[in-house]
Amino acid sequence: MTTLQDQRVVVTGGSRGLGLGIVEALLARRAQVTVVARDPGRLADVERLGAAARPGDVTDPGLMSAIVADFKPSVLILNAGAAPFMAPLDEQSWDTFSAVWDTDVKGGLYGIQAALKGPLARGARVLIASSGAAIAGNPLSGGYAGAKRMLWIMAHYANGIATERGLGIHFQVLVPQQIVSETALGHQAARAGARRRGLSIEAFLAERYGAPLSPREYGEHVVTLLTDPRYATGVAYGFKGDTGITALDG
Repeated sequence: MTTLQDQRVVVTGGSRGLGLGIVEALLARRAQVTVVARDPGRLADVERLGAAARPGDVTDPGLMSAIVADFKPSVLILNAGAAPFMAPLDEQSWDTFSAVWDTDVKGGLYGIQAALKGPLARGARVLIASSGAAIAGNPLSGGYAGAKRMLWIMAHYANGIATERGLGIHFQVLVPQQIVSETALGHQAARAGARRRGLSIEAFLAERYGAPLSPREYGEHVVTLLTDPRYATGVAYGFKGDTGITALDG
């Protein structure tokens, strides 16, 4: 896949944040993009950009199967997720701690199952959004880091099944290795981290990560991942504002 022109791409959670950055980069390459999200107003916005819209909740077990059957994408990007409750471990309830498991991991599971059972066509790619927290954790995010690591592990499980069945589908993990403060989730995490350190948000981000990473820059990196043969076979790739794309796994 050296060009995305006319390729059918489905992006869950593509109406805001990093998902929207991916959608914008894909549309700039003339891909045929369908965005799956819950907010009708935001879906109308992506339609104005040139994407098709499919309303729905990725935690609905039948939704992703229907989407794979209807759109037959050559690229499926499982980006939908929820913001974690930001508080130290001793201030978390089980509901706040586990909320991301009930959204990100559940939606990821249904998306992966739909890709395998559909199945997607040979040569298809499935990109699963994880987080740098999956590597180093985040003491203020409850079960978020574990959920994002589980998605990474699930990509390995899925690749094993695809290989055993000769499906020719490859599952990969997207790992933004810094807080992207332009997103709602990133701003929430940056504010919590800055408060803990007694710094401004800007000072905290500059001290910890250096060069910023915007949603659109992240989207451009994802496009490169899809079109550059160097990234066709690895499992997990990290993204940073100063170093670009880094192979993390496989």
